[in-house]
Amino acid sequence: MVDIRPLESRLVYENRWMRVREDAIERPDGSRGIYGVVEKPDFVVIAAVDRARGLIHLVEQYRYPVAGRYWELPQGSWETRPDVPPEEVARAELSEETGIVAGKMTRVGELFLAYGYSSQRYHIFLAEELVRGATALEAEEADLVSRAFSLAEVETMIADGTIRDATTVAALGLMRLKGLL
Repeated sequence: MVDIRPLESRLVYENRWMRVREDAIERPDGSRGIYGVVEKPDFVVIAAVDRARGLIHLVEQYRYPVAGRYWELPQGSWETRPDVPPEEVARAELSEETGIVAGKMTRVGELFLAYGYSSQRYHIFLAEELVRGATALEAEEADLVSRAFSLAEVETMIADGTIRDATTVAALGLMRLKGLL
């Protein structure tokens, strides 16, 4: 089977964090159409696990597009420095958001966020051997709250809809499937 073939592309919108393009395409049957694509830098998501105490660290912050505060795993990107290795970004994001420094960082895998309309993917890391330090929140994160929960509490929060972040749910699910949680 032949893949969809791009014919031309035009930039529709761009800012510091994202680009939106519209592609004219030709399908395998010869019919033509358009495809909108959101391009955002890859990001990292980090599960900081304190095995000795049976805790996992989450952050809560206001998410403007959905007008609410939600718990999620620490995550972020460096849109101005896309060449930085994901583990380095993960270590820095964890420290900035939670004040935690990981003695051990394990790469779990990577997933696409929403490949039906976006090229963005995320790299999943398990952080262990945790040491508490100071946070260094950015202006957009000024309202961020960090707290540790038991894994059972986190699973209940997912099941009852308290945690609605698909990235968090998928990352924890992948870790569970790989026997890391």
